[in-house]
Amino acid sequence: MKFMKLGSRPDTFYSTEAVRSVSSEVSSDLTIQVKGSRYLLHKFPLLSKCLCLQKLCSGSPESSQNQIVQLPDFPGGVEAFELCAKFCYGIIITLSAYNIVSVRCAAEYLQMTEDVEKGNLIYKIEVFFNSYILHGWRDSIVTLQCTKSSPLWSKDLGITSRCIEAIASKVSSHPSKVSLSHSYSRRGRDNVSCNGSESQRDKSTSKGWWAEDLAELGIDLYWRTVIALKAGGKVPSNLIGDALRIYASRWLPNISKYLHIEKQAESDHDLVSYGEVISKHRLLLELIVSLLPPEKGSASCSFLLKLLKAANILKASSSSKRELARRVSVQLEEATVGDLLIPSLSNTNGVIFDVDLVMNIFEQFMLQGQSPPTSPPRCKGDFERRRSRSAENVDLEFQESRRSSSASHSSKLKVAKLVDGFLQEIARDKNLPLSKFIAVAEAVPEFARLDHDDLYKAIDIYLKGHLELNKSERKRLCRMLDCKKLSMEACMHAAQNEMLPLRVLVQVLFFEQARAAVSGGQVIELPSNISELFSAHNNPSKIKASFRANVAVAPEDKWSMAGLNSPKSNLSTLKMRVAEDEDLDQNLSEVMKNSSKPNRSKSMFSKLWSINRNESEKN
Repeated sequence: MKFMKLGSRPDTFYSTEAVRSVSSEVSSDLTIQVKGSRYLLHKFPLLSKCLCLQKLCSGSPESSQNQIVQLPDFPGGVEAFELCAKFCYGIIITLSAYNIVSVRCAAEYLQMTEDVEKGNLIYKIEVFFNSYILHGWRDSIVTLQCTKSSPLWSKDLGITSRCIEAIASKVSSHPSKVSLSHSYSRRGRDNVSCNGSESQRDKSTSKGWWAEDLAELGIDLYWRTVIALKAGGKVPSNLIGDALRIYASRWLPNISKYLHIEKQAESDHDLVSYGEVISKHRLLLELIVSLLPPEKGSASCSFLLKLLKAANILKASSSSKRELARRVSVQLEEATVGDLLIPSLSNTNGVIFDVDLVMNIFEQFMLQGQSPPTSPPRCKGDFERRRSRSAENVDLEFQESRRSSSASHSSKLKVAKLVDGFLQEIARDKNLPLSKFIAVAEAVPEFARLDHDDLYKAIDIYLKGHLELNKSERKRLCRMLDCKKLSMEACMHAAQNEMLPLRVLVQVLFFEQARAAVSGGQVIELPSNISELFSAHNNPSKIKASFRANVAVAPEDKWSMAGLNSPKSNLSTLKMRVAEDEDLDQNLSEVMKNSSKPNRSKSMFSKLWSINRNESEKN
């Protein structure tokens, strides 16, 4: 930290509680009151350098033995006044980044200008400020922080703006060219050090070396500084986004802390204090959102979703929520299921997670790049052989659009997996309506789900957690399940799942039989309980559904075939379901008869497809 010593005399102030005086053989003839403190001083040294005191004392007769002057609203407080008074007496004073703001404002109040005396305090402070303070990284930040004590004075004197410009200039410069203050040491931090030669090596290898230092600023000064950085256009957007992440982690508590504060406030009936905390953090969050760079990827999807969670709890403005949701949708493929579990604050239906908000994100993502690029028309004859440079450019643009479309398609495949994982989490919520579960599942286009195993897991979890669903609701839930896209392992689990509608059970069995027949795989007999199930539907022939015999049994924590051969299967319940199901008609019996002939696999497979299509039309 840079220091400046002014003055030459060793005189000192003596203080007795609220009364202070300077040691001198001459009796005091001037009493100055500053914020509850009285100073017994002398007119000559003070009036020779302070135009303000000259004006205040000019109205009094010279014969007055002890004149009293009051200085209301004195900037900087008693400490700043004492330094100014010492300078007038020629006593040595020390200036640094920690007190230069208060002393500069006090000197301006007292009008210690060059017009009163050459080499006055304001001139010397400005020289020190411009030559040393603004040249040091840490000095500039400390000085900027100190402007909070006198914001209006600092603004009028240009201290705030000059510090911000100096900081922005240093951030935009190469780290090796930035001068650090050697007296500053970052305590308790391992990332970027600002102490000595070692810090020079650290910051030269880190592009975002400045982010943690700026995170110490209050939100108003931080906002102005980041605006200056963005206006300069030299700092990459990803570095600004990372700096915002560091600042948010510094000043915004996590989600669990918000919920704890709210519960504690309710129990203590201290909702006023809780409201003040929420209001403060809400303003901070909305300003952070306004500072996010517009470029995609400037902030990670995980960070954006954390901000969205906080915005939801803090009841931030709808515009901030919409902006965060839009940004998340642009890079949704980077998210994880845990990121999407946003707590719901609505007590109307008791739903744990905010499904509507996540659904909005899914819909916005799926609307991106819906129209795949079509191939450009090709020239014929000589025009095809002699292509102009502009035609080549068209081809290059087309190839680029194809790559962009491919990337979008790949992103939708990733998001489809993400949606199914999200469904498995929200399916455990007993208060989640069936309509919302289906709406989230149907947000994914058909082409994006290469298999339906994860979707089946989500449906199975929802069925087990909502036993009150009637037959029509279970059919509605399972209608979006495509049995042709289930793996062998999932089919084995579905075949023993008594929660599924009988239509789905039959489709699973026959699609798997068709698969085995078409591929020429070895067939095995179905367990007796499943065979009796079909016999209960007046099927005169013995059903021989075929599965691949080389299927490995899954581990205990996965789906397995164990339940198919279990004697504990409730056969009477299955028979009752067969008798009650009105959708299984004669066409189904006919398909089952035909399917018992493995040698006619091709015709049987096509018949299964047609029956599946007819059933879908009925539903």
